[in-house]
Amino acid sequence: MAETQLADVFVELADTLVDDFDVIEFLHVLIERCVELLGVSAAGLLLTDQRDTLQVVAASSERTRLLELFQLQTDQGPCLDCFHTGQPVSVADLTLTTARWPRFAAAAAEVGFAAVHALPMRLRSEVIGALNLFDVQPGAIDGDKLRIGQALADVATIGLLQHRAIHQRDVLTEQLQTALNSRVLIEQAKGILAERLQVDVGQAFAILRDSARSRNRRLSELSQAIVDGSEQLAPGPVAHRPG
Repeated sequence: MAETQLADVFVELADTLVDDFDVIEFLHVLIERCVELLGVSAAGLLLTDQRDTLQVVAASSERTRLLELFQLQTDQGPCLDCFHTGQPVSVADLTLTTARWPRFAAAAAEVGFAAVHALPMRLRSEVIGALNLFDVQPGAIDGDKLRIGQALADVATIGLLQHRAIHQRDVLTEQLQTALNSRVLIEQAKGILAERLQVDVGQAFAILRDSARSRNRRLSELSQAIVDGSEQLAPGPVAHRPG
């Protein structure tokens, strides 16, 4: 891994921390860079909302998002353990954990994941979520890569908490809640696009996100326009996204 590439990613994440930054886009950049830099198959991110309840806020693929949701619905899995303990949880072979997380292990196998490495979004004693790395092949992750993953999680955590400190806790809490609420609109827009364009939901999200970027618009704003019918998107070339 080139040092310049790693430095560029940290600069990119830090540069996102400006007034009125887009939380959803910031977190999607984080998980995309984790997949690219660490060579994992997919990544997902859980954050707490204003009621201290974990929510899925970003995922590099649809199957990852659904698996993260399954963890929350069943209250079982390594990512939840990571959040509750504030400690990393690394599972090199999920087939060996059926006694500990029987439903999660089965669900992960069903969508093709064989290993998971969960890293806490933590600053000192405060834990606000978990960054989760998934692999389709069993095996331990390289120690250096795991440290880089934790460093990326730490940078994101510090950025979010610093923003909260500057703009007061209730402001960031409201912003995070708005971001979580935006996910509802985004999911609705994905479904509409998937049906209208005859593509899967992963491709629909890629089209939606690329269109928002090319038009310099927020994902939530464009999603609202698609949901209320004031705007339509045509299918077009979509950049490949790992995971």
